[in-house]
Amino acid sequence: MNIVLATLNAKYIHTSLALRYLKAYAEKDFPQIAIKEFTINDVALNIVSEIYQLHPDVVAFSCYIWNIEETIPVIKMLKQVKPDVKIIIGGPEVSYDIDEWLQRLPGVDFIVYGEGEETFHHLLTEIAADQKYHMVFGIGYLKDGQPVITPPRPKVNLTEIPSPYRDLEDLKGLKNRIVYYECSRGCPFTCSYCLSSIEFGVRYFPMERVKEDLLRLIKAGIKTIKFVDRTFNINRSYAMEVFQFLIDNHRDTIFQFEITADIMRPEVLDYLTEHAPPCIFRFEIGVQSTNDETNAIVKRRQNFQKLTRTVVKIKESGKIDQHLDLIAGLPGEDYQSFRKTFNDVFALKPEELQLGFLKMLRGTEVRKNADQYGYVYMEHAPYEILYNDVLSFDDVIRIKRVEDVLEKYWNAHRMDTTVQYLIAENFDSPFDFFQEFGDYWESKGWRRIGHQLEDLFVRLLQFLKDRNIRNMDVAVGLMKFDYLRGHKYKPRKTWWEFSLDKQEFASIMKKILEQPARMGDKFHGKGWTERELHKHGMIEILPFNLKEYLETGTIKKQKSLLLVTYDPHEKGGTEVFSRLF
Repeated sequence: MNIVLATLNAKYIHTSLALRYLKAYAEKDFPQIAIKEFTINDVALNIVSEIYQLHPDVVAFSCYIWNIEETIPVIKMLKQVKPDVKIIIGGPEVSYDIDEWLQRLPGVDFIVYGEGEETFHHLLTEIAADQKYHMVFGIGYLKDGQPVITPPRPKVNLTEIPSPYRDLEDLKGLKNRIVYYECSRGCPFTCSYCLSSIEFGVRYFPMERVKEDLLRLIKAGIKTIKFVDRTFNINRSYAMEVFQFLIDNHRDTIFQFEITADIMRPEVLDYLTEHAPPCIFRFEIGVQSTNDETNAIVKRRQNFQKLTRTVVKIKESGKIDQHLDLIAGLPGEDYQSFRKTFNDVFALKPEELQLGFLKMLRGTEVRKNADQYGYVYMEHAPYEILYNDVLSFDDVIRIKRVEDVLEKYWNAHRMDTTVQYLIAENFDSPFDFFQEFGDYWESKGWRRIGHQLEDLFVRLLQFLKDRNIRNMDVAVGLMKFDYLRGHKYKPRKTWWEFSLDKQEFASIMKKILEQPARMGDKFHGKGWTERELHKHGMIEILPFNLKEYLETGTIKKQKSLLLVTYDPHEKGGTEVFSRLF
């Protein structure tokens, strides 16, 4: 029996952990299983053609909110060209409202709900043999046009699930993609907007199996491993053992974890800040809201003071990047409350601040109680809110603009120094900067127009000029600084006209080479020739003391020389040098 396990990932760089679990569990009895991963941007006909040419008897799709609407046309077309194929769907998106999915998708023969390993294997056994589908726990199907949903299957014993990463040929194709891994299943918390809250308790894979898997992935050259454990640090001793193992064996692989920051123990923080190599760990921290009333409504326990302590200590270590999440549209949080939440979290200066919008996921308590809070949301995935009783659609639209500009100007780290200066000197709060700029961006119609890097600087400059900000010359100087230091190689063009003519430029370059020590010992040590400096260096005159500002945050109106070098012989070869002019 030929079996194809398929899914549509959001991006090519993503990979499916679920498909690899299903194959690992079933292949001992069904060796002819192929994994096919596509993306939501692939053409449906191309997907169907590729699957069709494998001559499958069974095709199973893994379904999520990000791919279900793109998967449906594939299912319908596949059934048209191969009516006898058995089509199975599973995953979180179709594990709830099963009767509705069966009626909506008549081309689907079976829905697997809940954990899929044992259920999928049992279902394949019945398809191949007696077809006693009522004996398979954890599935739904139509019989005589009526939905049949069998009882849920007990949770699988995690010690009985084979590793999803035993196939060395498969691993060869994953080196430059994100590999997902889990040490545990379940979540101890009961947040009403999250599917993980439905499964009570946390179960762990054996530590030795986890270490063997991780070492196999590391040795295979996997560059990024993302742990999908809902709260990785809930078990302190387990988390510490994994952290220590990765520190000892990392080989420069990057590991990303979802942690709950307010329960992070001080001794764990101390260990990581002392022993973790720089940049191998990334922490994703779901803050969602700092409104205590909102957190109480969604049954989310959070101590923001302790969370802040953790985030600040990690940031001060300079070793671990932090990605903090917010959710706009939670019950009881209006526009002004969300503004405060945003400002509270932005003040922690995370490397990335992701602003998302509440999605009314199937099976969650918040969806079941939608009427209580006046929710109106999209009928189809991703079920994002349109408005509720305290947040209007106008508010949602405006916060969307904040999200857009936040991604371009903060999370992309194109001009961190400039943004922080503007917020501190010209705007009431971080949220107000992003909101005003987002509104301006929309008013100019830029949302419908593509952009290059230079355009981002030009558009910010236009916004600042129209707003008539204070100390415009300082803002422009910092924008030049951010632009030049943000390149790996000497930029071929700039978004401004240089303040120096050719004669002045040549004179300054000559003085730099005659007295290289004035630019600092590091530049002096380069021993560059005039030709090298012209080829790999850029200079600009700024109207303030850049070095003083970077060190103290104080603006002194003293002209300074900015020199940025792009050394082709050094990793991360962009360096900034400055002195008074």
